[in-house]
Amino acid sequence: MPQVALPHDAKAGPTKSEIRAVTLGKLDVRPSDHFVDVGSCTGAITIEAAQRAGRVTAVERKPERLEVTRKNLDANEYDAEVTLREAEAPAGLPDDADAMFIGGSRNFEAVLDHAAETGVDRIGMNVSRVEVAGDAIEAFRDRNLLSEVLQMQVSHGYELAGATSFKSDNPVYVIVGRGDEA
Repeated sequence: MPQVALPHDAKAGPTKSEIRAVTLGKLDVRPSDHFVDVGSCTGAITIEAAQRAGRVTAVERKPERLEVTRKNLDANEYDAEVTLREAEAPAGLPDDADAMFIGGSRNFEAVLDHAAETGVDRIGMNVSRVEVAGDAIEAFRDRNLLSEVLQMQVSHGYELAGATSFKSDNPVYVIVGRGDEA
């Protein structure tokens, strides 16, 4: 799978590549899937999903961020049919998603309701703030969607005084759910 290029910035920062790899792996994104990225921002998840799934829908409420998603998509190779929608979720979400990623904490409970009501098979959400993570875990649990929660921290090596040291990124909670957990 080719590396994801993100030459355009959405001022919110993309989901880091290591976190994307784990998240999409946990969501078991397949070539037959319709994958939905809720809050596409830079398009990092949209692009990687488009390299794995047959169809991808990216939903973003901010037009300038949706344009960044579009530009970053244009800078990458993928085979999926990709649809971009400007909407505030849950508006604009398709009813036939197989897998869904929630990229922000805004309206996530309404998005989870939509996912549960429409039978989304696999759903994930990445969160960096502890309080939001707790709320999200409870929301997944309340809807009988919760499968697992991972807390991940990635550190990258750099040279320091002729040796290798590490700088850590913020921890991220990866919340994964299945529509058949009930």
